[in-house]
Amino acid sequence: MEPRVVDNPADDRYELWLDDRLAGEIRYTRAGERLVLVHTEIAPELKGRGLADVLVQGALDDLKERGIEYVPVCPFVRAYLRRHPQDES
Repeated sequence: MEPRVVDNPADDRYELWLDDRLAGEIRYTRAGERLVLVHTEIAPELKGRGLADVLVQGALDDLKERGIEYVPVCPFVRAYLRRHPQDES
């Protein structure tokens, strides 16, 4: 199972997919041209496998590639950025 992170703008979230299963999400809201990352969640039975880090990394990579600024309100995203300052935009 190769994790795949995709933006789902219709539902205002980044999604983490494992094959055909939705394994997690980062909810966001829009603030002008920026995205406010508000909540990260992984399916309870999949916690402890590092998937939240994969999800955050994938979302941040996508935002950087598309030139979209973001505001990390989610405590998990903020903690991730403290551990990986090179990923901050």
